Amino acid sequence: MSPITIMYWLRAAIGVMFGIICAVLSMFMENNGIIGMSPLFYSITFALVMYMVTIYLFKMKFQNQVEEPSKVTMTGIGIYFFGWLAFYILFYTVLYTSGYIVSV
Repeated sequence: MSPITIMYWLRAAIGVMFGIICAVLSMFMENNGIIGMSPLFYSITFALVMYMVTIYLFKMKFQNQVEEPSKVTMTGIGIYFFGWLAFYILFYTVLYTSGYIVSV
């Protein structure tokens, strides 16, 4: 497989994984009454930071294997955030309707 294909599918898998992690963390924050910004804001920030981490890691690994440096940054950006959003909504809804949230 080409480096572009590997980066694309790795970002898809990482987006799904962090969507699930963010949903669980959002439920934890709501259950423990963390005051301040909404858990959604924290989840979006976490997803953006993790995407920046993947840029750094992929540049170290694939920089010499692709023809343009911007390919490392832009490959898989859409599937990462779509996967993150889809699984964040899915797992947040499942956890919320399962009764894991305590209403005050």
